[in-house]
Amino acid sequence: MNEQSKRTAVALVSALGLGAGGLILGIVLANVAGIGLVLAGFDLDPTSVEFLILSLIFVQGVGCFGVSMAYVNARPSLGPKIRERLGFEPGSTPFDIGYGVPDLRDLGVIFGGYCTAFAGVIVGLLVISQLQVETGQNQLGEVAMANPGIVLYLIPVMLFVVGPSEELLFRGVVQGRLREVLSPVSAILIASIAFAGMHGVALVGGSTVGNALVLVVLLWPALVFGTSYEYTDNIVVPAVIHGIYNSTIVLFLYIGIVYGDEMAAAPQTLLAALPV
Repeated sequence: MNEQSKRTAVALVSALGLGAGGLILGIVLANVAGIGLVLAGFDLDPTSVEFLILSLIFVQGVGCFGVSMAYVNARPSLGPKIRERLGFEPGSTPFDIGYGVPDLRDLGVIFGGYCTAFAGVIVGLLVISQLQVETGQNQLGEVAMANPGIVLYLIPVMLFVVGPSEELLFRGVVQGRLREVLSPVSAILIASIAFAGMHGVALVGGSTVGNALVLVVLLWPALVFGTSYEYTDNIVVPAVIHGIYNSTIVLFLYIGIVYGDEMAAAPQTLLAALPV
């Protein structure tokens, strides 16, 4: 294996390891905290608001945001040592995610990216509905359906917690790490496949075929997020697109709950494609 191939292999392992590791760490910590609360006498189940709060704290807070910040801050000091151990030339290895207040071009990308992501998902889910396969529901959707009163409160959570934290990890860190050794198209595609695939653990119920199709549909907004990040080099852009996209789905859920069962079918289907 030549040095370039070795660098590529190391980048793939580290990038995908960080993405999977962030989510797995958050899920494990959330479940450990949940078990601790149950043992302490609290009544807790996977569809409770309390469990949702635990998930947001540990999966998005510790897993996505925490792992991302740890990597960015630790890399300058640990990077040269790891490079030397792997047989590469040691040297400074800063990692710049890139962020800033969106300018007019960025705002245009946000608007176009949101419309493209949401329209693509709608088309994909319409196709799935015609195939008459059973799809699972996102775990967050189950919590929302069991506790309708919290639905509107989830909108700011999507905008200011879920979107930014997940984009920081999957676009900022995972895609950014891959981008150091791969072309833009390859980095975006691999990061997007990882993002969509790892979110399969959030689907509850459904058939294998149905859930696989949902993940294919979920790949579309992931590609939009990744492309917007590559184009603008500003992590705020995909974070805002992701947050607004999720918030729109949550808003559809609220409309479905308010206007009854006939209106609820579509938003419940949309919840399967909620990337959280």
